[in-house]
Order: sequence, then structure tokens, then C-alpha cells
Amino acid sequence: MPNRLSESTSPYLLQHKDNPVHWWEWSDEAFEEARERDVPVLLSVGYSACHWCHVMAHESFEDEETAAEMNRLFVNIKVDREERPDVDSIYMEAVQAMTGRGGWPMTVWMTPDRRPFFTGTYFPKDPHRGMPSFRQVMAAVSDAWATKREGVENQADQLMAAITREIPTGDRAAREDLDSAARQIMTQFDSTFGGFGGAPKFPQQPVLEFLLRYRQLDPSVDSAIRTTLRRMADGGIHDHLAGGFARYSVDERWLVPHFEKMLYDNAQLARIYLWAGIEFGDPPLTSVATKTLDYLIRYMRDQGGGFYSAEDADSEGVEGKFYVWTVREIEEVLGSDAAAAMDYYGVTPEGNFEGKNILHLQPGRQAPKNLESMNEKLLERRDRRVRPGLDDKVVASWNGLAIRAFAEAGAALSDETYLQAARDAAQFLITSMIIDGTLMRSWRDGRHSGPGYLDDYAAAAMGLYALYEATGEIGYFDVAEDLVDGLVDFERAPGEFFTTRPDDGLVKRPKDLTDNPQPSGNALAAEALLYSSLFTGDQAKRDRSIKALEAVGAIANQYPSMVGHHLAVAVAMETGTRELAIVGSDRSAMTEVFWSSFRPGVVMAQADGETDTVPLLEGRTAQQGKATAYVCRDFVCDLPVTEPTQLAESLRPK
Repeated sequence: MPNRLSESTSPYLLQHKDNPVHWWEWSDEAFEEARERDVPVLLSVGYSACHWCHVMAHESFEDEETAAEMNRLFVNIKVDREERPDVDSIYMEAVQAMTGRGGWPMTVWMTPDRRPFFTGTYFPKDPHRGMPSFRQVMAAVSDAWATKREGVENQADQLMAAITREIPTGDRAAREDLDSAARQIMTQFDSTFGGFGGAPKFPQQPVLEFLLRYRQLDPSVDSAIRTTLRRMADGGIHDHLAGGFARYSVDERWLVPHFEKMLYDNAQLARIYLWAGIEFGDPPLTSVATKTLDYLIRYMRDQGGGFYSAEDADSEGVEGKFYVWTVREIEEVLGSDAAAAMDYYGVTPEGNFEGKNILHLQPGRQAPKNLESMNEKLLERRDRRVRPGLDDKVVASWNGLAIRAFAEAGAALSDETYLQAARDAAQFLITSMIIDGTLMRSWRDGRHSGPGYLDDYAAAAMGLYALYEATGEIGYFDVAEDLVDGLVDFERAPGEFFTTRPDDGLVKRPKDLTDNPQPSGNALAAEALLYSSLFTGDQAKRDRSIKALEAVGAIANQYPSMVGHHLAVAVAMETGTRELAIVGSDRSAMTEVFWSSFRPGVVMAQADGETDTVPLLEGRTAQQGKATAYVCRDFVCDLPVTEPTQLAESLRPK
């Protein structure tokens, strides 16, 4: 019999609708039930593509005896972290404060007034390697609640003190701070395999974004960027047949991925590979970008134009089964070409993952001449397999990241397919996810999960700004400005942002300050305010952007890799922001100059002629019947130019 999750909008919660656990969604009614029964609340947080969430579900939540104990001892709440990042962030802070680490599934026991008092992540069904079983932990928690209530209350008070402690602010990162941040990050660089730190190894997209911008100040970081991107592209974390990247690698070599594919990872990585390929003159990196975007279009797009959230790590209940190969399978598909393909992709009889093979490349290995046709045959065979589960909800912030990647790729590569994909996703967001002026967090099958969060507004705005720059279609700029104006609902003071609007249903109003692994809401808000100030000349917005950067000053000095996107925005300010206006009916040669290089500190407004719809275009006219460009910085403008070579010189870093 389905439980209370059967009407949920979340694919993750729907995975649990037939559990014998009497799950509640996050609601006042659930906590009132706990209060009336005088029992703790057990909060379980995860997401649909989380492998260990599935393992704990199969072991414990689908087990009748375990579920009966859960129902008897607690009120049980299931939360999708992707729909409720506010709930997730609050209680993840408690997990990290109590255990020193975090992750999903997240398991938290709390009082009926929502204060956490005991936390953890995955608990096994049976004791394992020193870990108690889930039922042992449940019994101990219930016993403490019944017999040691004062100790439970004290523990809850201590955790609340830990998670409500204010983080000190600092100054916006200046040049010497950016240099220090880059040096600290580079101490973690793995010069052999790329990436930062050891296993498990994550791409750390915001850090790569920072370094890709910082190289304008100091190109000594180039080797870290190129080595990391090349080795990731060679590794098993990269899908060599369909494109796209898994979330992370369990080893330092990028060989064995945790196989789920997330929209936010792939949108960011596509954009980073795009600009790295262009900046380094490295077409193979650009090819990785286009293949990643092609993957999103082919496998992750709703028919309405929005992009889905994730593909699971598991298919048929087995992690990675969809992606791995045996020698025999490849021989069946490729025949006489099999030996060349297996040599190229490192396929062996013994395999590299549980007796089978994850396709990967050895550095310097020469590609077979007919590699493309071999890949097509392998992909066609793979697509006949049972696909991993698909999380088909459309999340606003992640679609903002995708719109930005597609718009910039479409403009930089003169690819109308990518521009149209960006337009379609933007139209979906505007028509299906903005309801009576409020941006919704997520959409699935015509239903919304609830109002959007700080990152939704800021990421969507940045995506729409990029699409306006790419197309000159002013409607996208107008919606972006509306979304930036909506950031005020999240501010306690200028530039000091909460994740949520005021909500009495939370034990605190969370702040999204650190990247994990997408840019934090505060960093995206800082960037969106900066862009809006450049388009409009509104100095108050620039001041708010600077305040948002100052909010992480102390973190940036000690742990720069945690605030990579904040630092990336600070680089844009340090290198000198500029405003570019281009007017004229035939302006493509001029706009191509803008898109020929990575220019994160420059905004471009374009139109056929003078207009006051975008303040940056006001009073701008075409000179001598030619497309004309106006370059300004800090409210001071250069003379207008009509030749692409002149514009290129005006935009050179100074």
C-alpha cells in the first residue's frame, strides 16, 4: 500500500512510496505528530541518483521488520535534497559538526521542535567494519530519548549553537588575496593525474572556473587546468560513447566513476571545456564540450525544452551495469575492429571494474581512423540495454547553468543547434516555471515543488543574460533583470543573502555560502548583481555584489577551494570589468570578436539601433552606416569603433 509519498512531485520520494515505512514529506503536520506521540523525528535525505541511498533503502526501508521499528519509534520524514536544499543544508551542517564529514544518504534524528541531536549518513543493515547496524542505532537513539532526555536536549542545544554560529566577514579578495588563494589551491594539484587532492576525486568546477579566470593574472596555473581537463576527459569518469561526465571518481586516476550523471556537473563542465579549448587553442577540449552538450540534448531534455536533473548510477539494481563492457561484447559488436577499439579503450579480459571494463584512454594513445563509426556501433548496442533511472524533474538553477553553457557555446562556435537549445530551455523556464512572478524551484509533469531559492533566481538570471548576449533578443534581458530584482527577497542586508525567503518552518534561515559542487547561491547572486550593474549602470547593485563577496572573506583566506565561484567573480572585478554596446543591423563581425575569447568581466548589449530598453544601449547609434561598438569601463567610454580589429584591441586585457 503506498504511503504519504505517492503524491510527491519528486522522483526520489516516489522511489519510496511503496516502502513499508510510514514516510511523511517535510511538513508541519509531521512534527505535530511527533509532538503528540512524544517521539523523535527521523529525517532521511537523499536524491534519486544516489547509489548509497538506494543501498540503504533496499537494506532497511524495504525491510518489513526494520520499517516496523522505524514506525514504532519515530515519525519518519523523507526529503529530496534537490527539491529542498534549505532543509538539506541546515541538517548537513549538523552532520558535519557532529561527525566531521557529510554525504548522502543523510540520517538525522531531531526533536519535535526540529533541533537535531544525533546524526549520520549511511547505516548498514548489519554491523560492518566497526559500524553499528541501523537497527542498533535506532534502538540506542530511542532509549536515550526515553531515559536520558536531559542529555538529548543538551546535545540538541550544542548542535544548534554550532550550526547557527555566524561566519566572520572580510574584505573582497584583492590581487594579493587571489594570488594567495591560487597558491593554496595549487598545493593540492595532482600533477600526474590532474585534479585537486586525492581519492575520491571530484572535478571541482567552481575551482576550475576560478583558475580559468585567474590565468589572466598569472598563466602559471595553465598546466593545472589543462592537465586536469585532459586527464578527466581520458578517464572513465567521461562517457566516451555518448558524452557527459559522472559525478566523481572513486580513485585518483579518474578511472572508476560513481556512475550517476548530474545536469549541474555537465552544464558547468561543458562551459569550462568550451572556454579552455578556445583559450588554449586546444580543439580536443572544445570537442569534449560539444559532446557533453550533445549528450544533454539527446538524453536529458524534456520535450518542452527544459533539462532533466540526473541519470542514476544503477540499472537493473547494479551500479555501473549500463556502462561496462566485456571483451566478448565488443567483439560481437565490432568484429574485425574490436582489437583496435579494445587497445584504444584499455579493455582487457580481466577488466578494471568487477571483472568488466570501463572504457578509458591511455595518454598519448593514437585514435583508430574509424573511431567515430566504432563508437556509433558501441553506443547503438549500449542503448539497447536497460537504461539507468532518470530523474525527470526540471530544476530552475541547474537549467540556468545549462542555458548559460548552451548560449555561450552557440555563440562562440556559431552553432544554431546550441542556441536553439538555450532558447527552448529559457522559454520553458519563463513559461512553465515562473508563476505569477515567482520562480519555482522545480517542475515535473506539470507540477511544481514550491518557490525557488536564491540559487534558482541567480543562476537563471545568469543563463538569461548569456542568452541575451548571444542572440540580442531583449526579452531574455528583461526577465533576467526581474529575477535579479527578486534577489531582494533573500537579503537580510545589502549583499547578505539567505538561501530562502523568511520561513517559520525552519530552525534557522540558512545561508548558501560555499560551493557544493555547483556555485553557491551567494556567489551566483554576486555575479548576477555585477552583471546587472554593468548593463544598467546601477552602482548600488555593484556595491551589493561587493558586499556578497566580502561575506566569504574569512573563508576565502583559509579554505579558498570552498568558495571558488566567489573568487571567480572577484577576478572579474580585479581584472577590470567592462561594458560593450554594439549597434547596427549587420553586427555579426563585431559580436564575433566578443565571443572569440573568454571575457567573464565584460558584458555585451546588442541591438539593431539605439534603444533605451537596455540602459547600456541608450544613446548608442551606428556610425557611418556601419555596426559600431562602444567600450566603457568605470563609467568612462572609449571612442566608438567600426572595425572588428579596433574592437579586439579595445577589449584586450590591460
